[in-house]
Amino acid sequence: MLDILSGVVRLQSEGRDVVLATLIAVEGSAARDPGAVFAVGEGGEFLGAIGGGCVEPALVDAAREVFRDGTARHVVYGYSDRDAVNVGLACGGTLTILLDRPGRAYCAELERTADELVAHVVRLDGERIGARMAIYPDRCYGTLGDSTLDGAAARYARERPLRDAVQVRLEGASVFIAPRPIAPQMYIFGALDFVAATIDIAHFLGYVVTLCDARSAFATKERFPNADRIVVSWPHEFLASAPIDERTAIVSFTHDEKFDVPLLLEAVRSRAGYVGAVGSRATHARRSEALRQAGMTDAEISRICAPIGLDIGARTPEETALAVLAEIVAIERGRSGGSLARGSGAIRGRSRT
Repeated sequence: MLDILSGVVRLQSEGRDVVLATLIAVEGSAARDPGAVFAVGEGGEFLGAIGGGCVEPALVDAAREVFRDGTARHVVYGYSDRDAVNVGLACGGTLTILLDRPGRAYCAELERTADELVAHVVRLDGERIGARMAIYPDRCYGTLGDSTLDGAAARYARERPLRDAVQVRLEGASVFIAPRPIAPQMYIFGALDFVAATIDIAHFLGYVVTLCDARSAFATKERFPNADRIVVSWPHEFLASAPIDERTAIVSFTHDEKFDVPLLLEAVRSRAGYVGAVGSRATHARRSEALRQAGMTDAEISRICAPIGLDIGARTPEETALAVLAEIVAIERGRSGGSLARGSGAIRGRSRT
């Protein structure tokens, strides 16, 4: 919801009612994960997407019903349903969607305090279906219709490190909890010219990008205007105190052992989900021997993706960036990065967890 919230607030501030269609459950294949939102304004305005274009026309019709009677409701589209065929849902999945009319005051408050938000919650059943509550570290805004349920939902959201939206049953009620998205970190080491393309594509994937180099003449905002942060430091010293979790990507473009060896020693022993290093096969063989001499085990060396990137024959900076980011996504999704046309099984990988 947060990604289209400003548009919803704008429509409401202009006096137009809005129906939100929230994807609350997916079975099988689908274009989006639970939490995706499609908004319909009473003047025919559309914001966001749920089904990649296949279910949105049907949701517009369903939203008109909500505008008419003011009642929140669920709609379900499954592959075997006639409605699914009519809307073009041929992916084989089943989508459960809640349609409701969020209050103007609630949406305005959510937009104003989005940076403080822990999660937002919507009730899925009972007389108060569609009731919403915003959860913050020390308070809540709105209500799900019952103070005991409000407290249970707040505790659930605050006590669990949620990264994906979840449907849970609390105090006898079904609720949908969507955490505030927290952008993953990417740490790039080595202020080479072609790193700029990697920064740009990483932003498209939602990363907050920090560029680090020990050479102040190279690590400048003028050379890398799109980096979220530029740090002049020895790479391993910066990484030792940088926040790292399983979604963090560490990318070394230095291909210089005096930087790479201490950096990679720090990186492979961290929680980072991806560690990659630029260099030819011969360069990586020499680097691996230097890492062994520094105390790294073969199992730790195997964590390093080097030569970096998927095998797409990359030559230009943009192609190299594409190969690197594609490898990061593949590893995060639990995939090898091969061609779908030559593979089998599910097309979509695991969710970001």
